[in-house]
Parts: sequence; C-alpha cells; structure tokens
Amino acid sequence: QLQASGGGSVQAGGSLRLSCATSGRTFSTDVVAWFRQAPGKGREFVGAIRWSDYSTSYANFPKGRFTISSDNAKNTVYLQMNSLQPDDTAVYYCAAGPRQMYNSALYYEFWGQGTEVTVSS
Repeated sequence: QLQASGGGSVQAGGSLRLSCATSGRTFSTDVVAWFRQAPGKGREFVGAIRWSDYSTSYANFPKGRFTISSDNAKNTVYLQMNSLQPDDTAVYYCAAGPRQMYNSALYYEFWGQGTEVTVSS
C-alpha cells in the first residue's frame, strides 16, 4: 500500500525530495508519517501529515529544514529535505495510520519498504 522512493547520495547542504505513493486514503490511513532509521539506531519520527485537513506535525530535529506535503489527487506524500547533514543519513520510511499524528512507530499499521539517504561531508 505504501512505496517510498527518492533516496540517494548527496553532499552536506544538499536537498532531496522523498515520495510516498499510497494506494488511497481510508479512515485507517488518514495520517502518513515519515520515520527514519540510522545504522545501529532505533526508528525515529520525522513528521506526519493528515490527508483530511493537511495538518502537519514535525519532530524537533529538522528545525525547519524538512517539509511534508501531499498531493491528494496522486495519493502521494512528499518529504522535502533541505540543508542535509551527515546526521540525516538513514533509511527513510513512510507509514500510514489513523487520525492522530503519533510520533511512535507503534501506532502505524502500514509501512513502505524504505528508501536510503546518504549525506556525505
């Protein structure tokens, strides 16, 4: 139901836009979230968007560098990442869940396969 794409290798200061293509929106998938997992670390909440009202929520660490948006006609959610730093290196996952924008992976039932982002200094 979810497919993440757009990862790659960039130098510090560069930008990437990740896409999460979904099979459609239901009550159970009203929220699409982005998580990331760096090598040897747990899965970390990046941010989320709710299809029904376009509201968003972000973790503290992006500090305005990341923006989540949606194209409802295409059933696709985007994660625009600017000013990337080596610490942003991780596999990025999109996930879908019901109405609340939780920052814990436990609340998201549907997951994409992940797309790898590597930022070099």
